[in-house]
Amino acid sequence: MRRSEFLRAVDTEFQARASSLVNDLGLSALRGRTALEALADGTPPRDIWLALCVEMDVPENRRHGVGRLEPRGH
Repeated sequence: MRRSEFLRAVDTEFQARASSLVNDLGLSALRGRTALEALADGTPPRDIWLALCVEMDVPENRRHGVGRLEPRGH
């Protein structure tokens, strides 16, 4: 998962709350760091996405494959 895919996934899943969750929510799985802090520290975006999903109780079926654009030409 790329950073852009992570940000798309967060926007899609959390809509109006996306920005505040990325900037303000300390994630237990990331030692209390916010998603933004973890990105700045070099944590892989996929790890941050999964930590955010766990913290926010996102159902398993909405955790994988989100944030990806459809391949061109399909």
